Amino acid sequence: MRLLLIRHGQTIDNVNGALGTVIPGPGLTDLGLTQAAAIPAALEGEQIDAIYVSTMKRTWLTAQPLADARGLTFEVVEGLHEIEAGDLEQRTDEDAHRTYMGTIFAWWTDFAARIPGGEDGAEFYHRYDGAISSIAARHAADPDSTVAIVSHGAAIRAWASFTSQNLDAEFSRVHPLENTAVVTLEGSPESGWVTTAWADEPLGGAALEDPTAVDPTGEAAL
Repeated sequence: MRLLLIRHGQTIDNVNGALGTVIPGPGLTDLGLTQAAAIPAALEGEQIDAIYVSTMKRTWLTAQPLADARGLTFEVVEGLHEIEAGDLEQRTDEDAHRTYMGTIFAWWTDFAARIPGGEDGAEFYHRYDGAISSIAARHAADPDSTVAIVSHGAAIRAWASFTSQNLDAEFSRVHPLENTAVVTLEGSPESGWVTTAWADEPLGGAALEDPTAVDPTGEAAL
């Protein structure tokens, strides 16, 4: 099957560089709503059999235009939410950014590394991979199915780069993921996953980027 892992549209936390991971979290900025509205046209040629979102409000608002355009109802799946910032929640300083993303990148060699007050690698991977596996199980009868999953910058980067058979640690560090950018994977939980595309700009094009935003979960490593 194919997974279209779409990052949510811009939030005020993305504008301010705040590590915002508390559920349900904020909605979208005006630009974020514009980014979400551009998704249906950008994916017009894609087969989409179902749409899934996390428990965070920004993913619901991002998915709604696509769901409306396809006549689908998105489904909330536990486990797809952002990597929990713990004691770093709502911090905007560079030290917090480095600690948060640095811990995530460290999971390649140390799954026990923990974000202060937040998750370690094993806890994140267990819940996120479990969510993806539960989605895949729903489509097991149709191996050619394609699903859109609206999720989060750090979570998509960490899971996709770690689980993909064709990516490595350095790839995850240097490849950004703008708001509404998409990572495409093919495979299954049984056979494994391969990343076939990693977009570095929003669906709808680079004109929908915000060059003034400070967005550590979507940027290349500091």
